[in-house]
Amino acid sequence: MHILQVRHKTSHRKLTSFTGGSLFAVSLLLTGCGSVGMKPFSQDELAIQTAADRAAAQEGVAPIAGPLTMDEAVARALKYNLDRRVKMMEEAVALDQLDAASWDMLPRMMAQAGYSKRNKDLITRSVDSVTGQPSLANPYISSERSHETYDLGLTWNLLDFGLSYITAKQQADRVLIAAERRRKAMHTLVQDVRTAFWRTASAQKLHDQVKQVITVAEDALTDARKAETERVRSPLDALRYQRQLLENLRLLESIEQELASGRIELAQLINAPLGQPFQVQEPDDKADTVLLDMPVQRMEELALTHNADIREQHYASRIAVEETKRTMLRLFPNLSFNYTLRHDSDRYLINNSWNDTGLALSYNVFNLLSAPSQKRLAEAGVKLADQRRIATQMTVLTQVHLSRLQYQTAYHQFQRADQIWQADSKIADHMKNRQLAETQSKLEQVSNSTVAILSLLRRYQSLSQLQNVSGRLQATMGLEPEIGSVSELSLETLTRQVNASMQGWTQEMQQEVNQKVKPEVKQATPTPSAALSVPVATDTDGASPASLPPVAALSTQQ
Repeated sequence: MHILQVRHKTSHRKLTSFTGGSLFAVSLLLTGCGSVGMKPFSQDELAIQTAADRAAAQEGVAPIAGPLTMDEAVARALKYNLDRRVKMMEEAVALDQLDAASWDMLPRMMAQAGYSKRNKDLITRSVDSVTGQPSLANPYISSERSHETYDLGLTWNLLDFGLSYITAKQQADRVLIAAERRRKAMHTLVQDVRTAFWRTASAQKLHDQVKQVITVAEDALTDARKAETERVRSPLDALRYQRQLLENLRLLESIEQELASGRIELAQLINAPLGQPFQVQEPDDKADTVLLDMPVQRMEELALTHNADIREQHYASRIAVEETKRTMLRLFPNLSFNYTLRHDSDRYLINNSWNDTGLALSYNVFNLLSAPSQKRLAEAGVKLADQRRIATQMTVLTQVHLSRLQYQTAYHQFQRADQIWQADSKIADHMKNRQLAETQSKLEQVSNSTVAILSLLRRYQSLSQLQNVSGRLQATMGLEPEIGSVSELSLETLTRQVNASMQGWTQEMQQEVNQKVKPEVKQATPTPSAALSVPVATDTDGASPASLPPVAALSTQQ
């Protein structure tokens, strides 16, 4: 008996040692599998990925054929700009998240299959319930060593359904927020394209003239230095002559540097190859007074109803209200229902297939303690969203007034720059005639040409600033081209739609201004009883809100 006990203890120690060693080996294996080392990209991998990305960026981009018009530049930016593609994909992701959130409201149906195996039989004994003594019956086997199980269950949770429903509503508002952010990005993109377009036009107009005058100035500088060396004239006069030439050269080189970046910026906005040269075609209508004649009150109305930032804050406020409902819904008891079909291949079971049905009601008692703080937090979120919306409205109204003031200033500056350029161009013509008669020096020729070029540059800069402020004002009012799906339309069709939308918007704004002016002209003629007439209360701008010009409808189809 003692020998048997020793053997038993020895075998137990061996089993324990083997089990411990196995667990240690398994632990080492899992630790090795769980460690991940750093693997930086190699130069070849980076080069391959970069080449693939550049090819993907230019995929489907139509080449520029002929002079680039303003409408085509805007259409190319809307269709091919990479940042706009990112905004469109963000909107698509938000829409997919809405679809996924809608599926969360459905009941959960779980299908499960399993296999179980043990190395020894499941043998059990029984005890008499009255005496507590072991039963005289032999131990019995209650389960097979290996068997399969199959389950198909349907679970529906009332609280999860309510939370999922509110989450889906919030996600729907996030889709609309993504659409408003896409609209804002489109407004900024159109504004940047118009500014870069006019910078490119100025570079195209002045490039040859700047090069020609720089060549003449460098030749004159060479002659002046030669005259100084040969002492043909006074050294002080020669140095002053050279300094004036150098000042003109520095100014011309700064102009050349200013002109060099416009085409690259425009190429980046329309997703054209940066090294590809192209020409732009200046539009006929360069500046108008439609935005100046439009009443400020009407601009405020348009901005409050169509500005992308304000609309985004409206949706954010609605999300905050729905979050309050989510918070209050969590305080309710949870009711869940489940129905499951089960099957077990164990031959010791009398009923191998059966159905389970359950109904459970649960409640977290600690919700009663946290309810006041949760409610205060939700209400604070609603107040914060409302305050952000109010602050955004005041910011947008300020932007309307500032943009209109900046547009008025830029328009007057453009008119003044245009007048100065016309005067300088006439002076340049007279100096050109004197040059033909050889009655002026090269310094005078360079100086007059530099002044004329600088005047023309400032004119284009004023025009570019005018277009920039005009685009900012239109973006603040939420006005945009009314176009279809840019991914489905061809570039030619999209260009025509942009042109028609821009012209139609300008015409409707002009009609709005004309309707505003006519009543004022009629009231300007006094009648005999005008002094006794009582003023009638009207809108601040004299027009009803129903006469708003149509603005492009928000379309999430891209």
